Amino acid sequence: MFMSKDLEVFPQGPSNVGRRSFLKRASLAGAGSLAFAGLLSAASAGHQSEDFDRDDLTPGDRAILIAAEIAEALAVTTYSNIINTAPFFGRLQSDDQGYLQAARQEEMSHYLLEESVTGQPSPFNSFFYPPKMFSDAQTTLNVLVTLEDAFIAAYLVGVRNFSTSNFRVTAARIMGIESDHRTLARVVAPGVAAQDGGPIETVTGAQGVAESVDPPNNNGYERTLCWTSIDQAVQALTPFADINAAKAAGFDVSKSFAFEPFTPTLPNALGDFISFKGC
Repeated sequence: MFMSKDLEVFPQGPSNVGRRSFLKRASLAGAGSLAFAGLLSAASAGHQSEDFDRDDLTPGDRAILIAAEIAEALAVTTYSNIINTAPFFGRLQSDDQGYLQAARQEEMSHYLLEESVTGQPSPFNSFFYPPKMFSDAQTTLNVLVTLEDAFIAAYLVGVRNFSTSNFRVTAARIMGIESDHRTLARVVAPGVAAQDGGPIETVTGAQGVAESVDPPNNNGYERTLCWTSIDQAVQALTPFADINAAKAAGFDVSKSFAFEPFTPTLPNALGDFISFKGC
């Protein structure tokens, strides 16, 4: 389904044992039928009572939201390690570094919002990646764009399946930010220094096709990946969170990367979370 160089990151069928383990563990954590999407902001706690009652969440809503936390925790972990460990990061132009730094803040904000809704943290707090994830710039950007593709498609599942208009609008608002991240990751590629393999002119995302980064905003409409159920997003993300599925996908399981929460500061107060009513 997705090829990062010669490595299949989103396999058609990760080991059934790994997938069952992933779903079972998330279910035991309160997810029900596990899902994926995303929402959040540190400021949300002060607004939630006016927008929803936690007891009114449907099982489907809770499943999407718990899975959203997993996805956002994965996103924070990915951006954190690009910034802190990837050699190519320090040789990027300051505005490209700024995009990656701001994205980390935004994904953390999404996670906290989601946690405030469910009242429980992500059932997964460490993740696996393909070999050379943070040492090879091409691999890093391929996987990053793949994840953003998946986040966009998953939020669109939330738009389709959330039980209330407030949740659907919130999912759409977050999806727009993930779309920004996808485009800006493609903007970064040509700015990769020669000693890091740059300039990178093509990036392979979730659809497994190497696409030119010129122009970086190459979508007229966001791609759904033909996902209609959150379980399809879960299947795609399973190798990042479950060691058995990670092994089956050819990921490097010699090291896991911890999710380290923090208090985010968004780039602009006008872009902060206001309420689930969106105004």
